[in-house]
Amino acid sequence: MLFSLIFLSALAGCHRSTNDPQTVVMIIESSPNNLDVRQGTDAQSERVGGVIFDALVKKDEHYNLQPWLATSWEQPDPLTLVIHLRDGVRFHDGRPLESEDVAWTIRSMIDGTLITAKGGAFASVDRVEVRDRLTLVLRLKHPDAGLLFNMSDGLFGVVPRGSGRDFGLHPIGSGPFRFVSAVQDKEVIVARNPDYWAGAPKINGVRFTVVPDAITSALELRKGSADLASNVLTFDMIHTLEKTSNLKIESGPSSVVIYTNFNVNDPVLRDRRVRQAVAFAMDRQAIVDSIWRGQARLADTMLPAGHWAAASDSEMAQYPHDVERAAKLLDEAGFHRGPDGIRLRITLKTSTDETTRLMAAVLQQQLRAAGIRLDLRSAEFGTFYSDVTRGAFQMYALRWIGSNEDPDIFRYTYGSSAFPPKGANRGRYSNPRVDSLLAAAAGEIDQQKRRADYVEVQKILAADLPGIPLWYPNNEVVHTKRVKGVRPQGSGTFDYLREITVTQ
Repeated sequence: MLFSLIFLSALAGCHRSTNDPQTVVMIIESSPNNLDVRQGTDAQSERVGGVIFDALVKKDEHYNLQPWLATSWEQPDPLTLVIHLRDGVRFHDGRPLESEDVAWTIRSMIDGTLITAKGGAFASVDRVEVRDRLTLVLRLKHPDAGLLFNMSDGLFGVVPRGSGRDFGLHPIGSGPFRFVSAVQDKEVIVARNPDYWAGAPKINGVRFTVVPDAITSALELRKGSADLASNVLTFDMIHTLEKTSNLKIESGPSSVVIYTNFNVNDPVLRDRRVRQAVAFAMDRQAIVDSIWRGQARLADTMLPAGHWAAASDSEMAQYPHDVERAAKLLDEAGFHRGPDGIRLRITLKTSTDETTRLMAAVLQQQLRAAGIRLDLRSAEFGTFYSDVTRGAFQMYALRWIGSNEDPDIFRYTYGSSAFPPKGANRGRYSNPRVDSLLAAAAGEIDQQKRRADYVEVQKILAADLPGIPLWYPNNEVVHTKRVKGVRPQGSGTFDYLREITVTQ
């Protein structure tokens, strides 16, 4: 790879993609599916859309919700949420942003105006009432403590009342950048909103250029044809680019969690001692050090590090690398070594993502020491994901991006009512105590009481181990040195684009 980078970067024609030095060129891997944030669920839609639109609330570094378009809110009872909006906010076309716009945004996702997967996040809403120009009231069918989270940055954006199904072709938001143009599989261009209520961006605009190939992305950054790439390159490429004189790499914690999950109904894996043995047989730190080059943190829960609802390490069962303990658990479960040293066989399914496949190969070697033969099956993502959803697996490896910032991830992934297609409990784990705690947390307004319920859930999951949280890979932003002030955030959003400056 190093040879390819050096050779190709020497080719003539290092031209920037824009003539305006105050416009930043940022690489994204694919075009946003829909810049209407009510409909776009892919990462590009949410992140590019996030600079065009404003959410009601923003997540801080501990994933607590802070005021944004909503200056305050209260719940007089578990079925009523009152939201007070900021005055003086305007859409990019000059219209004032008012409670009627927020009401339209929510209603359009649940009344059939739009066909959107995000409608499920508002299933608890019975009706939306506009009390006055800057106040609205959400009446709920049942308690939903996670509702406000679903109106936070990356997941939600207020659109002007009347916006229909084709709104994503020419979106009008109230965010720091206004939409200019988009060409599928080529680019999205946004320009500075000089009247942004929270302070206008310091750059003139951003051209999000679509570059599907990671090697090409690395070359564009080396040449200076592009200014920024966020979580686009492999860690090997980033390591190679560290010595490039015109580039700088910003690394910071991420909320993304990589994990493995078990089919707990499988005859081999239904005994939790087997699942625990797999965890003890893993040397996660060795994988982080080698494959991720140390740019990841070990995970003990699905929630990001520092999350307000995350249990501490001391509150949960721990699984350090311990082959002898793994072997003892397998003996207790009745899986003894055969003549070939193998106790049992497990098939691990993955996508064809190269880093994931490499990780799986290392896990295969690690588990062999405990007498576990790990057979690997990789497939293109559509086939792999179909198998996972159908429960056609013993064990699989995947990642959560964004959804795990809300503690409701535990209901969605391990609640008895969340078997596909109603949720992502793909391993069919069921525990009445977990269900009871999750129901109590969903209806609890007091955050400390909610946290106590979620901590108890995490303690049970750490013991039962229906899945194993592995690690949080770092956010890695590569940028040219002419760009100043890049500060990656845990959520992986592009919010820092409003604060950056560029030299000529």
